[in-house]
Amino acid sequence: MSSILNSLAMGVLLATSVWAQQPQEMPAAPVPGQIASAKKIFISNAGEETIFRLPKDVLFRGGPNRAYNQFYAAMKSWGRHELVSAPADADLVFEIGFMDRNAGPVFVCQFKLVILDPKTGMALWTITKYVALAGMAKNREKNYDAAMMDLMEDVKIIVTPAASAASN
Repeated sequence: MSSILNSLAMGVLLATSVWAQQPQEMPAAPVPGQIASAKKIFISNAGEETIFRLPKDVLFRGGPNRAYNQFYAAMKSWGRHELVSAPADADLVFEIGFMDRNAGPVFVCQFKLVILDPKTGMALWTITKYVALAGMAKNREKNYDAAMMDLMEDVKIIVTPAASAASN
């Protein structure tokens, strides 16, 4: 009987030890309060960086300002912020850019949004969204638009953290 109890106790200790070593859910770090409280946004065009010297609009239509134009239109449509024409008038600067590059053995296209404090120039938050590659032009366009929509969804989550926490 003693040997059974010892085995059972060892089993419980071993199971407890294994359970204790399981990764615990990490609490979310706070989003800077400035992001949620901002009323006025200046949208900055970080442009397009490309490694290719291809004819205009070969990979994606819309030219080098497409990411800026599309993001600006999405922010305006959302209507959460007043979009201002000068960084000095803004509570935050949203710097949007698009790039394609070689990342080791693969080719990567991505949006990068940096949320900046206009007073200090300090980056408060960065969101990167990858555009899935496709062979057909219509699928590349669809993937570009989908990545932009994903970027906007992430912006909405970051900007309204109380609403997203309540829905979880």
